[in-house]
Amino acid sequence: MENVLVVGGAGYIGSYMCKYLSKNGYAPVILDNFSRGHRMAVRYGKLYEGNINNDGLLAKIFTENKIAAVMHFAAYCYVGESVTAPDIYYKNNVSATLNLLEAMVKNNVNAFIFSSTCATYGNPIDVPIFEDHPQHPINPYGRSKLMVEKILKDFSQAFDLKYVCLRYFNAAGADPEEELGEDHRPETHLIPLVLQTALGMRDQVEIFGNDYPTHDGTCIRDYIHTDDLAQAHLLAMERIMGGFSGDMYNLGNGKGYSVNDVIEKASEITKTSIKTKVVNRRQGDPAILVSASQKAIEELGWRPKYHELDAIIETAWKWHKKNPKGYEE
Repeated sequence: MENVLVVGGAGYIGSYMCKYLSKNGYAPVILDNFSRGHRMAVRYGKLYEGNINNDGLLAKIFTENKIAAVMHFAAYCYVGESVTAPDIYYKNNVSATLNLLEAMVKNNVNAFIFSSTCATYGNPIDVPIFEDHPQHPINPYGRSKLMVEKILKDFSQAFDLKYVCLRYFNAAGADPEEELGEDHRPETHLIPLVLQTALGMRDQVEIFGNDYPTHDGTCIRDYIHTDDLAQAHLLAMERIMGGFSGDMYNLGNGKGYSVNDVIEKASEITKTSIKTKVVNRRQGDPAILVSASQKAIEELGWRPKYHELDAIIETAWKWHKKNPKGYEE
């Protein structure tokens, strides 16, 4: 059984990836500092607590475990926070990642799967967005991810590092078995905010601007289920292990839903009237982000299962009803 180092394995997507790896015959080795992850989400794999900028800890992990590949989920990922606190984004998302890559080179581990983002594209020129779309990010979060993509290209040429960058659109949904779900502190993602409002835990959902050039004035996003993201990571890792040198892939459903669309659909599923309030636009938000993901389907053999927004929200709703306060720790 091969060991896979999952950095950020206590987080929303990382914890589910650990479960997915375990189900598919791999042994997750988790590194997390619990600044944003949850101990209760660590249910699959061997745990090391700490930071990826800790050289001694990384040396210990690579010495004690024969690591076949590394998956990186430990980035900070809030667009708004990145605008007001860019320093922590460049330190964590760029500098600390560079430290992890250096440790991989030192320990002769050359398979790396990176959680990138559609935020590297910035304001789209064309929709849907293909992988060769110009990358002009409009916020520090997107810039930090693009910097790592460029670092990976350089490491590939210099050190024969094999990597795949998976550019997520909007990760959503919960474990279909209702064991793991989305619990950020503070919560900033739309679907959990809407569902918390449906549960009576919030008075209303704030809509950041209703004057965008979209059909109803609210931002449009492409939502992709965490199970489908995990499938893509596994396929990418196995392809690298088979000798593939690496590439970039978008991960989305190719369908755009506005903020109002999401709220209306959640209201139908929860059978609840969800109160909203329009506030000022959030700096750094493009109007429309919709993926073209044919490349991942054709080259990785990726087969997303959750195509419709209804199915994605339903999995999230089941988990939030079961865990209204998230991971109570």
